[in-house]
Amino acid sequence: MVFLKNTSLIPVTVLRQLADNPAIAKNLRDVFPHPYTLADAVDFIELAGKGVFGHTFGIFNDDIFVGIGSIVPQQDIHKINGEIGYWIGEPYWHKGFATKAAELLTSYAFKELKLLRVFAGVFENNVASMKVLEKTGYKLEAVLKSSIVKDGTVLDEYLYSISNYSA
Repeated sequence: MVFLKNTSLIPVTVLRQLADNPAIAKNLRDVFPHPYTLADAVDFIELAGKGVFGHTFGIFNDDIFVGIGSIVPQQDIHKINGEIGYWIGEPYWHKGFATKAAELLTSYAFKELKLLRVFAGVFENNVASMKVLEKTGYKLEAVLKSSIVKDGTVLDEYLYSISNYSA
């Protein structure tokens, strides 16, 4: 059973071990450090506890930490929106944890935060994350051509969204 839990419950050494993986870093924004040190893990848990990254959760399979998920509510005229993000440690890939986490994050965004629309940006080469979002009910809204640079490579960003709004 997958749960979202407070980031203070994340074991720092396990966070560092799972996060220090180039296969994870290649699909995340540059603010995600690589290599990922124990000091990075400690800093992350402290900042996440202060809300710096929005609503951030540890993703757990029962009591085993498997990854991170977050919802960042948007501001001003976009205040009905939230951006979700997630990563799962490589030993737990292809086991449904990302899909369940995306479902739980989306539900939290709609039910607890009362958002009307949730979106996620996905790098063009991250097909697995696109499939996760599609399984969770997200629809491809746009392809933002040549809109990001990761490790010196210009990539398209695929924008997925789901709405809880009925006019």
